[in-house]
Amino acid sequence: MSFRVVRSSKFRHVYGQALKREQCYDNIRVSKSSWDSTFCAVNPKFLAIIVESAGGGAFIVLPHSKVGRIAADHPLVGGHKGPVLDIAWCPHNDNVIASGSEDCVVKVWQIPDGGLSRTLTEPVVDLVFHQRRVGLVVWHPSALNVLLTAGSDNQVVIWNVGTGEILVHIDSHPDIVYSACFNWDGSKLVTTCKDKKIRIYDPRTGEVESEAVCHEGSKATRAIFLRHGLIFTTGFNRSSERQYSLRAPDALSDPIVMVELDTSNGVMFPLYDPDTNLIYLCGKGDSVIRYFEVTPEPPFVHYINTFQTPDPQRGIGMMPKRGCDVTTCEIAKFYRLNNNGLCQVISMTVPRKSDLFQEDLYPDTLAEDAAITAEKWIMGEDADPITFSLKDRVSIVQGGYVSQSANKSLSVSKKANILNKAAVGTSKSASSATLGSSSGGSSAANNNSGGSAPVSGITEKDLRDITDEIRKLKAIIVKHENRIRALEATIREQEDNTDSVAAKSNNTSSSNDTKANAADSNSTKEDANGSAGTTSAATASDDV
Repeated sequence: MSFRVVRSSKFRHVYGQALKREQCYDNIRVSKSSWDSTFCAVNPKFLAIIVESAGGGAFIVLPHSKVGRIAADHPLVGGHKGPVLDIAWCPHNDNVIASGSEDCVVKVWQIPDGGLSRTLTEPVVDLVFHQRRVGLVVWHPSALNVLLTAGSDNQVVIWNVGTGEILVHIDSHPDIVYSACFNWDGSKLVTTCKDKKIRIYDPRTGEVESEAVCHEGSKATRAIFLRHGLIFTTGFNRSSERQYSLRAPDALSDPIVMVELDTSNGVMFPLYDPDTNLIYLCGKGDSVIRYFEVTPEPPFVHYINTFQTPDPQRGIGMMPKRGCDVTTCEIAKFYRLNNNGLCQVISMTVPRKSDLFQEDLYPDTLAEDAAITAEKWIMGEDADPITFSLKDRVSIVQGGYVSQSANKSLSVSKKANILNKAAVGTSKSASSATLGSSSGGSSAANNNSGGSAPVSGITEKDLRDITDEIRKLKAIIVKHENRIRALEATIREQEDNTDSVAAKSNNTSSSNDTKANAADSNSTKEDANGSAGTTSAATASDDV
């Protein structure tokens, strides 16, 4: 007698549920760029979506409470001169976001609490190095202010955003870099390239530790580090069938698992939850989200289920675990972009009858605090990301759950070197030293989102606002001056034309008068001659 044993897993019955349309975000002009990006980034405070914008590149930032139909003139983040290709929220500050664009510049922005009240065009930091478009931005998982960027110039650069300095420059890729991902503590870096190879780097030195052929197809591939060190990849085979694989870093050329999925053309984006070891595969142009569980026993990658929707997806973003609602056993939340301008919110839930906190579903998750500084990391120190329990530190915020420290300490005190605009304008070393020592306290006070520590009665935020207003007023004055000059020139031209017409008419009338006078004189002469002849004739007759 044979029987089938069902695999035991608490995630076998995970199901997805789309929120009602009025709880989603509508009327969004999603970017039509052909670049393979998710076009969406989410954190517990904001939703950011790359949108179509005339005259440059822009993305929209919405607080989670602003659901429903978005106004066509909603303020944007629009400082790029070319289309925005990729965006990423800082994992250590929910108000900081980085963007890469076709204008070859990476910009770091500070979003005020509550969202934007007017279009934001002034970034906090400009990172200028790449010679071609920048299509990839990735933050370091544990080190503060460390940002990786990759462009179509085949260069990978790791920055210290706080000082604007380049920490590491990797130029060993022969072609465009498709993806990059740090491992759990940020000590290793995996990249995939257009030359079909996957490479593992030491991110501090830029040296290649190992490389192998990733997928044999020529289309874009993706690779991510899992929490326990394995690497998960997606790509295509020679027949353009979509694949996924699981590999060990020390045996990249020998995949543990290699599975064909289907024959679709869309690039698959693997979204990973390190707390539950679940991987969600979201293909560009697909109408489904497949999810798998990675376990130590064969076949290692277990298919769980598929979430089906009627519309194809243009992009997708995944909420960090501290933004999920633990009261409904929500383990993941996705923000799915459709071609019709709808951003659909999808909640992944484990069915449980109890209303108590489910500790097995919510192990300690990533906190918003950085484990080490950029200086310590580049000197060789590694640290696991800081984690915390959602049970001990939760507070209800707009239906989701965010740690209390996110509400209290998400000021820029620890990130003064990111957000201090004065430091950006000074020399890099001076800004680093100043921000790291004596001015740290004053910067923290001045940049406090509550603005509760004024210096001489005026905070730095007030000064920035006043400066922005003065700049706008100057621009308006210059615009009006130019308009007045143009109007004056037009009036002068009209007056000149009027004078010339009047002069012509005067000349014409005077000439006519002259001719008339001449005719009168001629007629007078003729009359005189006639009368003279008549007189002489009369005299002659009298004589006779």
